[in-house]
Amino acid sequence: MKTTEIRIIIHEYQNIDELTENDQNLLHEARKITEFAYAPYSGFHVGAAILLGNGMIVKGNNQENSAYPSGLCAELVALFYANANYPDSEVKTIAISA
Repeated sequence: MKTTEIRIIIHEYQNIDELTENDQNLLHEARKITEFAYAPYSGFHVGAAILLGNGMIVKGNNQENSAYPSGLCAELVALFYANANYPDSEVKTIAISA
């Protein structure tokens, strides 16, 4: 039997200046990708940027469907892309912006 450990650490900050420079850059990438979200029904644009263990940053945004509220959240889009293109690279950090 194979055992996998998953650790989730959530840090809360009051101001972006409290983040490391790398995390600030990741959050800026998440903010930029919100512009390309497809959210004609809710008007709620969300972006996600993921830093992978190989140093790559992958991004995704929410994609709504005419069968609202069916759709894909930004985190899911980014995670699917990351796993499809970099299956052997672990997720280090996720930044989400709305």
